[in-house]
Amino acid sequence: MYFDRSDLSDPQLQSFYKALLYPRLIEEKMLLLLRQGRISKWFSGIGQEAIAVGATLALDTDEWIMPLHRNLGVFTTRNMPLDKLLLQWQGSEHGYSKGRERSFHFGSREHHICGMISHLGPQLSIADGIALAHQLKKEKKVSLAFTGEGGSSEGEFHEALNVAAVWGLPVIFLIENNGYGLSTPVAEQYHCASLVDKAIGYGMEGVQVDGNNLLEVYQTVRTARAYAIQQQKPVLIEAMTFRMRGHEEASGVKYVPPALFEEWGKKDPILQYEAWLQEANIFTAADITAIREELKHDIEAAVARGLIDTPIVANTSIEVNDLYAPAPAVVAATGLSSEKRFINAISDGLKQAMEKHPELILMGQDIAEYGGAFKITEGLVEIFGKDRVRNTPLCESAIVGTALGLSIGGFKSVMEMQFADFVTCGFNQIVNNLAKIHYRWGQPADVVIRMPTGAGVGAGPFHSQSNEAWFTHVPGLKVVYPASPADAKGLLAAAIADPNPVMFFEHKALYRSVTGNVPEDYYTIEIGKAALIQPGEDISIITYGSGVHWAMEYAIQHPEISIGILDLRTLVPLDYTAIREIVAATGKVLVLHEDTLTGGFGAEIAAWIAEHCFSLLDAPVMRCASLDTPIPFAGALEKNFLAKSRLDESIAQLTTW
Repeated sequence: MYFDRSDLSDPQLQSFYKALLYPRLIEEKMLLLLRQGRISKWFSGIGQEAIAVGATLALDTDEWIMPLHRNLGVFTTRNMPLDKLLLQWQGSEHGYSKGRERSFHFGSREHHICGMISHLGPQLSIADGIALAHQLKKEKKVSLAFTGEGGSSEGEFHEALNVAAVWGLPVIFLIENNGYGLSTPVAEQYHCASLVDKAIGYGMEGVQVDGNNLLEVYQTVRTARAYAIQQQKPVLIEAMTFRMRGHEEASGVKYVPPALFEEWGKKDPILQYEAWLQEANIFTAADITAIREELKHDIEAAVARGLIDTPIVANTSIEVNDLYAPAPAVVAATGLSSEKRFINAISDGLKQAMEKHPELILMGQDIAEYGGAFKITEGLVEIFGKDRVRNTPLCESAIVGTALGLSIGGFKSVMEMQFADFVTCGFNQIVNNLAKIHYRWGQPADVVIRMPTGAGVGAGPFHSQSNEAWFTHVPGLKVVYPASPADAKGLLAAAIADPNPVMFFEHKALYRSVTGNVPEDYYTIEIGKAALIQPGEDISIITYGSGVHWAMEYAIQHPEISIGILDLRTLVPLDYTAIREIVAATGKVLVLHEDTLTGGFGAEIAAWIAEHCFSLLDAPVMRCASLDTPIPFAGALEKNFLAKSRLDESIAQLTTW
């Protein structure tokens, strides 16, 4: 194996050897501890260390890396203390994730490492966002994301590479091709000659390297880094390697032909580098033996400190409080107000938020010059420029991931889903990355996703869904759903100011049909506070979004019934105090929403009332919701579908009890 030392000094080459050997010796110790039952699970990277170590050495220490299961060398090369890593692997509260994650599913801002999720592909899009943050701040930095040959089959691989290429982002995508995705060989994974050939399809540079050659990996990543910074373009690297253990230890290796182990064993990255160091008179055999003994001694000492019995005492308050980062104080509305449509209030809210937060980036399909599908962002690109008002390719998942990367890089972002229905294409990033990241390792996801939602506009099954209930079930997300122009502006400003991920639902039918008095200046409304629209004595309607207007219209048409109306405004967090108060006021409650009945958010409200307010009720809690069918296109069918068509019947039944 040829090693290109270029301008590397002997001391550098010696330190590289220690960096390469250290994770191997740790792994050997971990396998022993696993057999002894002292750790529960291990993903071994034996045979692949040169990639993780070489790539990490090639970057500056403040450049973010998105590693995967077998990249122990990233963590050790970034000098993360082994005793604390051991605490992490045991699930100790003194590890990096307070016992909430295992193995390498954690991150550390101090070490510029972003913790993976098991879905693999989303790491690539986060690298896009971090690289964009570097670019916007004019920093000469890159981000680097690892993936495997299996991960290259995921849709996120395509989306992330495409976004990086289209936007010209300084990202290094590094594929560790070890021949198998768990047990699936590459012949069943892809049919191109090599994965690096995919680079040309995205208009980016690509190079294949010997992943077992430490210096080749180092020099290649170093060169790619310089190119990405200078040209502001991404690079794809395919590192050919082989893992000498199973996907994880319980998987075994029976599916691998024995001849492959013999072939790749001769290419062992550590043995090859040791041989070259001795040939180049940089180390003697005695030097290597001494280094091995020194590192083994250090590992044993770290194990003695870190491998201890540290049972966690669960504290529910701490667990719940760590779900969200602290939100800022409310900014009260002052000054003049004027009559505005719902759509104009949202536009004003975006504009004023852009002025208040220079680190705020807007992203979405057609939102720049075109102004978005509903023209909400019209004119903003002329004011703030294309760096901050960004058209995106048609790839919802990658843009959500990019938004998270921007947050890691110190930016805020608002992503517009062209229609709330299209959020399914970005679902994984939202529910597994945005929602969980602060709880997992304390990293806020400062992201708002605008969701034009709802029916009543004759748009059919794929442009009319009310899907807010999908997200109320996901801890870590906030779900906001305003019904009035003033609330839309104030809650949007609050969502943007909040460092947590917010799903912000905007009913399309309200955009141009609803007007109201809206303060002119910037203000926020507290997320998690309902609004009492009107008090009542006979029945109470708890609702949100379009349901608020249906309830108000019904109350006007039926003055003989004293109807209290509570607009929830926010579904997560939910204002339980306001709910209890309006239940107590009448003892008869109707929960009204546009979403379908089964599994709709109204079921959660009804269950809570039954459990916590039973003594206040004079009748069963009723729900009025839309049909359990997809949303039809034809006007008569859509009208029949919507909950509004059954509102009179529901209230009539409730008042008779």
